Amino acid sequence: MKNCFCNDAIISILKDRLALKALPLRGKFFHMRYCAHILNVVVKDGLEVIESSIEKVRDSVAYWRATPQMEETFREVCDSMSVPYPKKLKSDCKTRWNSTFLMLQTTLLYREMFPKLAPRESNYKSLPTNEE
Repeated sequence: MKNCFCNDAIISILKDRLALKALPLRGKFFHMRYCAHILNVVVKDGLEVIESSIEKVRDSVAYWRATPQMEETFREVCDSMSVPYPKKLKSDCKTRWNSTFLMLQTTLLYREMFPKLAPRESNYKSLPTNEE
């Protein structure tokens, strides 16, 4: 409760200093933008903790999406292992955490495929561990 009061006070001070006329809709949604910014900072800080794991996943996705032939190999191995392939692997944009979330969400569908694919490709060096 104490933090809410502090946030409200800071928002009020910021609105006064920025001049309401300069803010879109006279600052009506300024608090919401501030909260979104805080959420963004919190998520980015959290992602930094697992950055090395995310890099391995990112590199794996890039490897298996590099060419249409690689994508087809990935799909064929999924089919041979009876793993449904409802979504293609998705790359992310490093500066947009929501795209990183979507990449991880899609990649999790195929997490058991990566160790099975690794022996087939000597150039595939980004295999995430089970924990990652």
